[in-house]
Amino acid sequence: MTMKAIFLDRDGVLNLPILREDGYGPPSGVKDLIIPGDVKPALERLKAAWFRLIVVTNQPDIARDRTTMLQVVKIHQALLLTLPMIDSIQVCPHDNEDDCDCRKPKPGMLTFAAEHYQIDLPQSYMIGDRGTDMEAGYNAGCRTILLRRNSAPDDPSLDVWEELADACVSNLTEAANLIIKHEEKSNVEPPTREPGH
Repeated sequence: MTMKAIFLDRDGVLNLPILREDGYGPPSGVKDLIIPGDVKPALERLKAAWFRLIVVTNQPDIARDRTTMLQVVKIHQALLLTLPMIDSIQVCPHDNEDDCDCRKPKPGMLTFAAEHYQIDLPQSYMIGDRGTDMEAGYNAGCRTILLRRNSAPDDPSLDVWEELADACVSNLTEAANLIIKHEEKSNVEPPTREPGH
């Protein structure tokens, strides 16, 4: 039996990114972890709608020696204490030049989770705040929801993805509303795109 999933980017979706000298980035530790108040109830509603909730996050600061995997694990432990409905957190610790299969915009983290949890990707969603999130979801064959928090001003692809994504929202509550509304519609599913098309 296959399951549906909501794939969620971490920084900018589940927690607020931190403004640094070189732009917005991830929290450096648990003390910087700020989870907006709408996140937990939105995830509870999606969980109640029988979605698996899977975080897929690029953390290149590990490869750049700005943080360690241990620090990232501690942040995720704190995240799960507040958001225990999350089923899994997938992490890519690599940088661009590593050319790995897991770093978004490649769909490796999504396809790995799909195999492990028997997820129906065309009936699943990717929610993110960057073009790389949208591209990863698109390449995996998922529906895509762009969350615009204005936390990625250095991403020129966002204006394009506002048009290409299946939906564009300002917070996770709006995303949950759209998904649940779609689930409550008739059993006739809209056509889905093939991966990479």
